[in-house]
Amino acid sequence: MPTRSNRPLFVFEMANNHSGSLAHGLRIVKALREVSGDFPFSFAVKLQYRDLDTFIHPDFQSRFDLKFVKRFMETRLSWEDFKRLKDAIQDSGFLSMCTPFDEVSVDRVEEHGYDIIKVASCSCTDWPLLERIVKCDKPVIASTAGVPLPEIDKVVSFFRHRNRDISLMHCVGEYPTKDDNLSLARIFALKQRYPDLDIGYSTHEDPNNCEAVQLAIGMGASIFEKHVGVAAESISLNAYSANPQQVKKWLESAARAYCMCQSRANDADAERESKDLRSLQRGVFVRRDLPAGAKLQPDDIFFAMPNVDGQLVANDISKYTDFFLTEALGANQPVMLSAVRSGEKRERLYKIISEVKKLLKRSKVVVPGQLELEVSHHYGLGNFPQFGSVMITVVNREYCKKVIVLLPGQAHPEQHHKRKDETYHVLHGEILLVLDGKESVHKKNDVVIIPRGVRHKFSTQTGTVIEEVSSTHEGADSFYSDPTIQANEDRKTFVTYWMD
Repeated sequence: MPTRSNRPLFVFEMANNHSGSLAHGLRIVKALREVSGDFPFSFAVKLQYRDLDTFIHPDFQSRFDLKFVKRFMETRLSWEDFKRLKDAIQDSGFLSMCTPFDEVSVDRVEEHGYDIIKVASCSCTDWPLLERIVKCDKPVIASTAGVPLPEIDKVVSFFRHRNRDISLMHCVGEYPTKDDNLSLARIFALKQRYPDLDIGYSTHEDPNNCEAVQLAIGMGASIFEKHVGVAAESISLNAYSANPQQVKKWLESAARAYCMCQSRANDADAERESKDLRSLQRGVFVRRDLPAGAKLQPDDIFFAMPNVDGQLVANDISKYTDFFLTEALGANQPVMLSAVRSGEKRERLYKIISEVKKLLKRSKVVVPGQLELEVSHHYGLGNFPQFGSVMITVVNREYCKKVIVLLPGQAHPEQHHKRKDETYHVLHGEILLVLDGKESVHKKNDVVIIPRGVRHKFSTQTGTVIEEVSSTHEGADSFYSDPTIQANEDRKTFVTYWMD
């Protein structure tokens, strides 16, 4: 598309401002070249083609009381003059663009060798015309004034399915457009709806309005169109066409907007800013003497400023990252990045959550999305595919309901409870359940009662979803047969926002 050079495209719409004179059209092109030459943008000059002998009904071609008939007929150019004007546009270093309003004009666009085809808002759903345009091997930009979103969807789909390059332009069909009717938020809405398309802004506001283009840039527009012309002794401009001086101010305003919006991620100023901000961040210090190899727990550390260069800071701490000391530290000492190794859990948790969601979908078990997900990794996240479970607590009062998920091939280690009774209702899959050493296989819809004090473990080859109904669950009421699990205080990770 026109922005493939990573430069925004500014389109100068000549429309009928050539006034039916090749010489005046050439004068406009020259003036545009003079005012646009110093800007780091891509530029196109756009003409409009109508085969007036067929576009206007024969009975109405002399009806100059109709303003559009009068305008089109009085500004008529021959096809030869249009071709000369188009060649002058390209010779001046501009891209050439044309809006054809009928099928004959599309033939002329191809014959004259234009770079880009523009579809006017009034033609956006003119399907006979679009059927002819889509046969052209040229990028297309379509204006969308007054076109409902479902209809725009159809147009986008039409061009995509035929492997044609299409961009969209937000436009308001009011000439000139009042400030309170510009609807610039529509640009952002189009960007969200069609994230893989270039979205532009075709303007009809007062030519002295230089703020709208800045807002459009902030909304993410990358193509901009403005009606332009040059006044002469017998030629005046309409209320929405900009003269060369106004065009220059418009471009200057756009350049300032890009300057304000540009990223500084790789600039020296941004690096210095980041360093200054880091000096205000709280450093990580140890509360007590800790040996090498110790895992930093929340009770082991505190945050305070100032920090020193190379120190771990509070911004580095996350429930998804574990830090282990590689050297012993004394009380109140800073934790240096060079003195820790880290273990990142985020990607592993994302993978686990993804697999759990897939299994829930296959099982057709509906779980409220706002509930917290408890990932039990009894022997560490690295061993979760073999040993572990995911639990979702629906309610925990005098009664408790949980949903337990085991992925295919997983096993839950042996444990027992001293206070609570449990009932398992198998909702999906199959489990091998071991109660006090006695094995039994249970399938979907089986119900099993596990009294308090009974040692139990279970595993699955298929993946399973179990509804657990019990008396109140208490965190200190789970006793594992393997003492290494009981001693592991970091065997659970809780994830709140997981369903979406």
